[in-house]
Amino acid sequence: MTIYEIKEATRETSPYFFSRDTLKFFGQTLKMFTVKKQSDGRYKISAPCYDRSGQRVMHTTERYYNPKNNELERS
Repeated sequence: MTIYEIKEATRETSPYFFSRDTLKFFGQTLKMFTVKKQSDGRYKISAPCYDRSGQRVMHTTERYYNPKNNELERS
């Protein structure tokens, strides 16, 4: 599964998570996200979050995509 498929699947349940404005605010692009399948069937998605200068990583965004209900979960 790709980040683009997850974005499409969560369009209704998390409409703002992958919006252009949200990604821009956190200095992210969809290409920055990694997707790793977990043993419980969910997918861990993560991407670095940069400061306004785009030089320093402030933290990492992490969510778990649950394909059973098309929701993004914190853990």
